Amino acid sequence: MSAPRAVLAGMLAARLDARQSGWLADRLSELAAAPPATRLAEALSLASRFAPRTKLAPTMQERAEASASLAGWNPERWTTLEAVRVVLVIAYAEGTNVGLPEALESCFQFADEGELCALYRSLQFLPDGARFVWRSGEGCRTNMQTVFRANACDTGFPARHFVDSAWRQLCVKAIFVGAPLWRVVGLDERIDSELTRMVLDLADERRSAGRPIAPELWLCVGRFEPERARRAIADELAGDPGPGRTAAVLALGRIGERAELERLTASTELDIASAARRALAGEHTQTAFQALREDE
Repeated sequence: MSAPRAVLAGMLAARLDARQSGWLADRLSELAAAPPATRLAEALSLASRFAPRTKLAPTMQERAEASASLAGWNPERWTTLEAVRVVLVIAYAEGTNVGLPEALESCFQFADEGELCALYRSLQFLPDGARFVWRSGEGCRTNMQTVFRANACDTGFPARHFVDSAWRQLCVKAIFVGAPLWRVVGLDERIDSELTRMVLDLADERRSAGRPIAPELWLCVGRFEPERARRAIADELAGDPGPGRTAAVLALGRIGERAELERLTASTELDIASAARRALAGEHTQTAFQALREDE
């Protein structure tokens, strides 16, 4: 049994009753015997009759165990039903490595929204992950917010497998659809000059059109176009109070503007001064942007 599967099994053992656990054990035994792919699809569908849709709500220790078993995996926002479906996929993959992409693709083709979320969450656990890059790319093109988040957030799969162009598209799509970019694993490590240029272009376009700029856009600004970034940040700071200005101050920390941050600590505007002190203390990584979202 793989380490992530063992972690999931431990979580589910504490959350499923005897009937639910019995059904899951039977399905896991069946899938381990490498049945036709249709049996996996059936199990994923039937899971909704046996597994609760309640939040998985892993403890701090369980989240730590998850991260230790697979870098980038955070089940904090999973449901128990998703966990059941993911462990079914893992079991099938452990018994059927040859032909696995084709089997999974058949499941994707006929999955409902909930099944799609679980299938995309499962990609990070599968062997030879490069085989599933195309499918994850499709998940980045969806218009379903829940599915996009399941594919792009709280998983190390995109950071490990996406080429630079696909990675940038994921980040920009997250900005456009309002997904929590701070939860895109590996963002801080994969900012490059082209992504910085793209988001600064987007900021210019939004400002020219008189439209607001998503605060998390400033997450994608790195130390590549410092002069242009400074001008864009100054424009944001000159605007109305709100999370956008706080994000812009944090962006000053991300581009290394310590002198400007020190100046802003004396601001009479408390949100600006507070953000500047945090940025000077190094609190400008992607997780620092969580507080700017009301839905997180």
